[in-house]
Amino acid sequence: MAAVHDLKIDISRAKSAAVGAAHGVTPSELAEIEPRVLEIHGILQDERARKKYGFYDLHKDDAAWADVREKAAHFAKFGYDNFVVLGIGGSALGITALNTALNPPYYNLLPRGRRGGPRLFVMDNIDPVTFKAMLKLCPPKKTLYNVISKSGGTAETISQLMIVVEQLEKAVGAAEMRNHLVVTTSPRTPDAPKSLLHPVADAYNLVSFDIPVNVGGRFSVFSPVGTFPAAMLGMDLDALRAGCAAMDARCSQGSMTENPAYLRAAVHYLLDTRKGKTMSVMMPYADGLRDVADWYRQLWAESLGKRFGLDGSEVFAGQTPIKALGATDQHSQVQLYREGPNNKVFNILEAGKFALTLKISDTLPQVGGLDYLRGKSMNKLMAAELQGTVDALKASARPVIRVTLPRVNAHTVAQLLYMLEVETAMAGRLYNVNTFDQPGVEEGKQIARKLMGGNG
Repeated sequence: MAAVHDLKIDISRAKSAAVGAAHGVTPSELAEIEPRVLEIHGILQDERARKKYGFYDLHKDDAAWADVREKAAHFAKFGYDNFVVLGIGGSALGITALNTALNPPYYNLLPRGRRGGPRLFVMDNIDPVTFKAMLKLCPPKKTLYNVISKSGGTAETISQLMIVVEQLEKAVGAAEMRNHLVVTTSPRTPDAPKSLLHPVADAYNLVSFDIPVNVGGRFSVFSPVGTFPAAMLGMDLDALRAGCAAMDARCSQGSMTENPAYLRAAVHYLLDTRKGKTMSVMMPYADGLRDVADWYRQLWAESLGKRFGLDGSEVFAGQTPIKALGATDQHSQVQLYREGPNNKVFNILEAGKFALTLKISDTLPQVGGLDYLRGKSMNKLMAAELQGTVDALKASARPVIRVTLPRVNAHTVAQLLYMLEVETAMAGRLYNVNTFDQPGVEEGKQIARKLMGGNG
């Protein structure tokens, strides 16, 4: 049973009773798939016990969390103005989601005393105009850079690093580099491929963090990939760990109805494979959760979008994730969502209670058509907009799954991310694909490498 401070999942509007048997899951379909879900539960728990997939237990790694705290405290003493992440994909999306959710809006614009740490810049692309702008805004002497790449060979990230190292050598010198550059990469253990960042770390005597061998990038938010930046920004690491632990307890249950990750995975799978819902829209009704949708897009797309199944057969599996934001995208997307192709399932993320209440002023002149807003609050208006969208989608026979966070804080956001990771692991098995690889990404990388003069 979920506690009052835990996430709540409501699939009632994704059921046939709400949107019809053509567009919603039926009781018989849920009953039919449950034995398969429970069978997969046993497989996943066995693989977890054998440490095949490490994301499940990152919150239990006392040594890793203590190491992050110790090193973050060390670097905090330097009083950096800026913290710059050099990374792409899973090396960037997790901390971006955490920062947007857990730090105040316009965090970088706040004076230092009102921030929890330095300004954050996540350099997740190689647009030369954007990167040059960051270099101008972030003087190397006042900046700590964190280069994140498990292999150490990510071309985009290493190109950024090469530029940053040149800037640092000019500004502080090679001897001081270790006070301005931190490496997060694969460990130096016999079972881990050697990272191309290891020689860089050795050359400048840099502080390094390990990304566990059994944790892929898109599942790494609760490893030092996400936790070291979070610590540098003053986030509540204890609450993040507690949130993971709370959701782990729920997601370890061998029950489809009591396990929110399994229930969501089953509903998504059935809606895709039996009802033609080939797209999954994540639509938070809270600005703080908008980048969770970006993080989810990579997790869902890269994990499930596979040409081949585990048996080698051609399956072309996957469900396309789409990012939206309520109430903003009611004015750009909902027209399509209601009256366009009925090929989507909608994940509505709700903040049960915002951090504050903002009253709507009544100082405008009396205008009959607007008076209904007087004396109300933006909070109430947002709730009404959310409910209106949910009801309108239901009226158009569009399936909706509603996820409510009692409040948006470190505990609940950690629950949400952990649940989505476990859900993805279950969904991958339902689709019978390898959730943890990404072979479709490699060919483009090899072509780009050859075009730049490297080996394929």
